[in-house]
Amino acid sequence: MEVVLIKALQLLCCLSLLVVLHEGGHFGFSKLFGVKVEKFYMFFDYKFHLFSTRAKWFTRLFPHFKNNETEYGIGWIPLGGYVKISGMIDESMDLEQMKKPAQPNEFRSQKVWKRFFIMFGGVLMNFLTAWFLYSVVMFTWGRDYIPMRNVTQGFQFSTEAQSVGFRNGDIPVAVDGKEIAEYSTAIVRTLSNASVVTVLREGKEVDLQMPSDGLNMLEMIQSVPPFIAPIAPALVDSVIPGSAADKAGFQKGTRLLAVNGKEIATWTDFDCEVTLRRQDVLAAPGCTHADSLKQRQLLVVYQLPDEAQPDTVQLQLDEKYLMGVNRMIPFQKEHASYTLLSCIPAGLQQGWRTLCGYVNDLKYVASAEGAKSVGSFITIGNIFPSAWDWEQFWLLTAFISIILAVMNILPIPGLDGGHIVFLLWEGITGKQPSDKAAEWFEKIGIGLLVLLMLLAFSNDVRNFIFPLFGF
Repeated sequence: MEVVLIKALQLLCCLSLLVVLHEGGHFGFSKLFGVKVEKFYMFFDYKFHLFSTRAKWFTRLFPHFKNNETEYGIGWIPLGGYVKISGMIDESMDLEQMKKPAQPNEFRSQKVWKRFFIMFGGVLMNFLTAWFLYSVVMFTWGRDYIPMRNVTQGFQFSTEAQSVGFRNGDIPVAVDGKEIAEYSTAIVRTLSNASVVTVLREGKEVDLQMPSDGLNMLEMIQSVPPFIAPIAPALVDSVIPGSAADKAGFQKGTRLLAVNGKEIATWTDFDCEVTLRRQDVLAAPGCTHADSLKQRQLLVVYQLPDEAQPDTVQLQLDEKYLMGVNRMIPFQKEHASYTLLSCIPAGLQQGWRTLCGYVNDLKYVASAEGAKSVGSFITIGNIFPSAWDWEQFWLLTAFISIILAVMNILPIPGLDGGHIVFLLWEGITGKQPSDKAAEWFEKIGIGLLVLLMLLAFSNDVRNFIFPLFGF
């Protein structure tokens, strides 16, 4: 329960900050151009709100807010936030205002370029926030990374990977002539977009020609065993107190030899066995909690560091299919430190890499399998660590800020991108869409967003809630 609360608190702090900053972008440009902002709300206030500067008790304490043109408040639906800009059809659907004559301080009375900056202000603020946070993290903590050539034992590859030319032990060192300097999980994306991959094989560089139609990144990620994984012997580095591994007597240096009768040599071999068992549970119709418990039982053959003979134990994995160990990593990490000046371009570079990677991955969301990966607050909250870690919190906040920026700039009615498309059309043709058209596009956009949220929430229920009850 404590872990859930920590993750939920991190998610709430992250989204609250990003919502205020995003809406602050719209608010800032509106004020800059003299446009009236009627409301500035964190979270949505459908029917009622949790706090408002229009509340009697608040105006008694702060009388000057009685004459403030903007109402600030906190809604009760934590799905975002909004600023209600005067003279604009938005999610508030205030159509009565649009029937009145336009006023000089309204959105609709401004020039196209001013309205563009007002609408783009939220996305711009998200991008700037990500850049700022990445820079601050690098200045404060630096950056740990693994040079590709430090993965001295090489990688192991799936059958599909070997069919296009990879061999176990290969180290990818370049893609289309460009060096792969570091190892990270993004290597899958890099390989999926490659035409030629250069690998280091037995001390020599070998060029591998990739399929002309490319590789499907989603299939590469979902592959069991994984398409590519560093070769890491199944050795335990440390044991989490109270875990299944701790109760079994595992200690630093313990080597896993077999799982359920199948020999294993690496952590990838172990992960394969566990993943297949978990998939069996998720795929089985009418699976009960007892079935889930049975699938999480592993018969493990292991050898302690000071023992000559192996031993066998039956482990009961937890709900996340973990046995409670930290793994021994066979390659050396390196650390980079940054000055106040060098952290700024480094933060920009990190933000740009993250943005390009996320945009590249969006094409898979439209597929049937990709749609299953869409998640709501449970998915987002689950990426935060179980214990509060400021470095990870700010890195994840920067990443989510980029996600919000990209999602908002999509040309979907109701989102910032939908309004921007209208403005671009007006700028090119000189014709402003009618209020009726804007109203219908707003309704369509809201409908699409509701459907997307329902899909995301149903995926969360299937992926996180059902497994807890053995479904």
